Amino acid sequence: MNQERYLVVVSGPSGAGKDTVVRQLRQQHPEIEFSVSATTRAMRPGEQDGADYYYLSAAEFERRIAAGEILEYTCYCGNYYGTPKLEVDRRIAAGRTVVLVIEVEGAANIKRIYPNATTVFIRPPSMEELERRLRNRGTETEESIQRRLARAAEELGLADGYDAQVVNDTVEQCARDLYAVIQARQA
Repeated sequence: MNQERYLVVVSGPSGAGKDTVVRQLRQQHPEIEFSVSATTRAMRPGEQDGADYYYLSAAEFERRIAAGEILEYTCYCGNYYGTPKLEVDRRIAAGRTVVLVIEVEGAANIKRIYPNATTVFIRPPSMEELERRLRNRGTETEESIQRRLARAAEELGLADGYDAQVVNDTVEQCARDLYAVIQARQA
C-alpha cells in the first residue's frame, strides 16, 4: 500500500479561498488533518501561530531550509512559504489523510518528492471575483493586489497540470467537491 495516497496538495491563486475551503472540509470531515505551513509573512488579524502558519523570521526560515527541515518552499510576493517535513511524514506514516495548502511552485516540488500525492487546484469563479476578494481582505496594498493578480494569471495557466480542479463559487460546495476528489483518489 502506498501511503502517499493520503497526501493531498491544495493550491490556487491568492484569494481563491484555499484556506477557507480546507477549514470547511475539516469541519465536515475532522479525520482529515491539516499540515501547518511555515511563512515569513506577517500574521493577519484572527490568525494564530501554529494553527494557521508557523510564523518565522527570514533568518529562522533559512536556518530550517539549510538543516533540511523544510520539505519544499517558495518565495511568494516577498515572503517565504514552506512545508515542515516532519509535519507531513509523521501523518502519512500513520495512514492519516493530510492536506497541504501550498503555492503552485511548492505543489510541483511535492509531486516530484511524493509522486502519488493528489494535487487539487482551487480556481476562483472569475478574475473579477478574485480581485474583489483580495480587496475585501483589507490587508493588501494596491501594489500587493496588482502583484497577486498578475501572479494569479500565471498560476491559472498551470492548473491543467493538477490531478483535479475545483471552483470556489461557494465554500460549502467547493469543500464537498474537494472531498469527492479525495475519496475518489483513495479508493
